[in-house]
Amino acid sequence: MGYLGDSLVTAIELIFSFDREVQMTVWTSLYTSSTAIVIAPALGIPIGLWLALSRFRGRQLAISLLNTLMALPTVVIGLLLFGLFSRQGPLGPFGLLFTPWAMIAGQVVLATPIVANLVLAAVTGADNRIINTALTLGASQFQAALQLLREIRFGVMASIIAGFGRVVAEVGVAMMLGGNIRNSTRTMTTAIALETSKGEFSFGLALGIVLMTVALLVNLGLNILQQR
Repeated sequence: MGYLGDSLVTAIELIFSFDREVQMTVWTSLYTSSTAIVIAPALGIPIGLWLALSRFRGRQLAISLLNTLMALPTVVIGLLLFGLFSRQGPLGPFGLLFTPWAMIAGQVVLATPIVANLVLAAVTGADNRIINTALTLGASQFQAALQLLREIRFGVMASIIAGFGRVVAEVGVAMMLGGNIRNSTRTMTTAIALETSKGEFSFGLALGIVLMTVALLVNLGLNILQQR
């Protein structure tokens, strides 16, 4: 079958034999990414709404900064948070470095600008009469904002999916803040990089298949919600 064919067969066997190391690596990836994408929208959605609905001096500068943060390299985030969480850093006594929580913090920093920016775009493209109509009918500013979110819910869902895709596939933050510790902080992406460099191509391929499957299922779920 050749090298690629044999590797693919071995990878599929690893997946369906429920290899423990594969399971632990997949679980770590899904746990950290899912936790981060629960926290990031709680920060990003209000930021996006505020920038879209408010008018203040420096607003365009804030939006430009948000756009810049979307393209921030993961290794830069890892570097900054490494200094924050290291023993000499201000949060060093908490012992967060090389733990899943350090990875989650980095992934939240990665996902929040994406969610905020896409929510900002969704609000900007929505009918501006939604807020005015809600206020006219006696709603408070908060209630009017909630009504607007209901109207743009698919845009909000898309922002969350995009944020999840960003964090589940990143390498820099997971490597620098997690340390790629076996059965603790090793994610699918860091394991793929490590095992492939060691010559364990089949193991890396197995994780690559799982990673692509997760991405496919998440996007299929979004499409089903949009169709409903």
